[in-house]
Amino acid sequence: MSAFHLYVAFAGPPDAYVMRGGHLAFALVLAFLTMPGPLGRSATPGVLGWLLVLAAAVCALYPTAVLSYIQNRMYYVDEPRVADYVFGGGLILLLLEATRRATGWALPVTAIVFLVYGLTLGGQSPGIMLDQLYLTTEGIFGIPLYVSATYVMLFILFGAFVERSGAGQLFMDFALALAGHTSGGPAKVAVITSSLFGTVSGSAVANVMTTGTFTIPLMKRSGYRPAFAGAVEAVASTGGQLMPPIMGAAAFVMAEFLGVSYLKVAVFALLPALLYYLAVFMAVHFEAKRVGLKGLPRADLPRLKQVLVERGHLFLPLVVIIAVLLGGRSAAFAALVGTASVIPTTWLRESTRRTFTWSVIAEAMESGARNTVMVAMACACAGIVIGTITLTGLGLSFTGVVLALSQNSLFLALVLTMLAGILLGMGLPTTPAYIVQVALLVPALVKLGVTVEAAHLFVLYFAVLSAITPPVAMAVYAANGISGATLMETSWASVKLGLTGYIIPFMFVSAPSLLLIGDPFDVTLAALTASIGVICLAGGLHEHFFLGRARWWERLLLIAAALVLITPGWMTDLIGLVLIGVVCASQLAGRRADRAHAATVADRG
Repeated sequence: MSAFHLYVAFAGPPDAYVMRGGHLAFALVLAFLTMPGPLGRSATPGVLGWLLVLAAAVCALYPTAVLSYIQNRMYYVDEPRVADYVFGGGLILLLLEATRRATGWALPVTAIVFLVYGLTLGGQSPGIMLDQLYLTTEGIFGIPLYVSATYVMLFILFGAFVERSGAGQLFMDFALALAGHTSGGPAKVAVITSSLFGTVSGSAVANVMTTGTFTIPLMKRSGYRPAFAGAVEAVASTGGQLMPPIMGAAAFVMAEFLGVSYLKVAVFALLPALLYYLAVFMAVHFEAKRVGLKGLPRADLPRLKQVLVERGHLFLPLVVIIAVLLGGRSAAFAALVGTASVIPTTWLRESTRRTFTWSVIAEAMESGARNTVMVAMACACAGIVIGTITLTGLGLSFTGVVLALSQNSLFLALVLTMLAGILLGMGLPTTPAYIVQVALLVPALVKLGVTVEAAHLFVLYFAVLSAITPPVAMAVYAANGISGATLMETSWASVKLGLTGYIIPFMFVSAPSLLLIGDPFDVTLAALTASIGVICLAGGLHEHFFLGRARWWERLLLIAAALVLITPGWMTDLIGLVLIGVVCASQLAGRRADRAHAATVADRG
């Protein structure tokens, strides 16, 4: 599977059905070969398992085998043949089962509900539904599967190569050398490491399980509560899907929906992602100051110069990808070149040359294919939902419902969309949750005046943040398994730590300049005030600011300052700065009073 996609990326894509059908056939076969069957039975296939493997491959490749027939028929007019019904119906059933194995019940049940809707309330005949879902590129073989086949597979493969090159250790040592000695150093290491690792993993849970096994015990040993340690890792890992240059699979789907290059999407996402991590980093800092935690001894930490000399060359593949994207080439080509660059990069130093052998390359290719299966299944199954919505016009009806419920109030529409995004993200993987929202919710936001880019990024944020939102918070579950804290305590600590992430989407909806759209002066001003705002929010929530512990009324002023600073306008910015000035003056006066009291006590002694 990996070799097929690398070859296609090098030689150029074949016909849509050939590319997407081949990708889906590989993914289905791997799903039935490697994932547990019904009732948790072993993934080792018996006779029935091998029959499913064969049937999946045949059904997925049938359109490729009869390509000229599909290209020449008039869809929605010509009645499908018996073979079309057999292989199309078979593919839908096999896809539902494979998706259940890969992602759980939520997405297959969602797809079944939409299928039933299309055949009943939607008023569509089985022939028309089959046409839409199987015999055109508007359903199963639609944009989500195209993105999975063209971009996601290659970037997951790139991540597997980078991980096995030793870059994970580089990220950890780099973060330790950079921030390990500061107040609350281990938690800051978790934030930096997870943001770096997230750029190549694109999965919150995978990020937690990779970096958290080191950072969570380190945070606990340095004095952080287990719940807070788990929350730091969960929140930092979740942000990896929002952090350029690579982000998660949904970002590539967004580029296709918006009709722009992936580089454009990365540019839109850059400043909000930096604000997200700035807020988490400062929250960690203020919590450490409040509790009185110190950093790790410098003698126990790697030196930054030594880290860069010994392993710094492993950053080069990331640099290559960014350079190729900036050069105007496609994301698929950038991933191909980036993956190819990993091998010569590891040869630059003896330490990495010894470990990155041909067997490791084979393992990376296998890992890349295995890790793509869940995304491919989710994208193909989401195609059933999108195809039905498009065919029945349900999206337009849903837009009317949202507008009616919100009474044409943009704020209410945003809140409804936020709740829907979190609920969808709880049950579905990020990519299908985003895709469903694009079909059902984004048109309503655009109709209320939100820019298209901000509307798409808004729904993506809440699909991602569902990973840390109770009661279903997969990243928190993963972190909790390592930290050993109670689930709800970690969940609420995660919400508190990541609260800025819930506010940032409202910020860039009201101020699109945060997406680096518009006049450079407006962009700079918006970035500056938003940065101050998220720092104030972190200080207010974690009871500490730069000059000392924050009293209850100072915390309220900090939170108020944060809320007005994230609202665009010179008047709100001025009010926010005045509130910060009041807090700083109060803390400065309190510090002087404490010093005077200490001096008096010393004189009496």
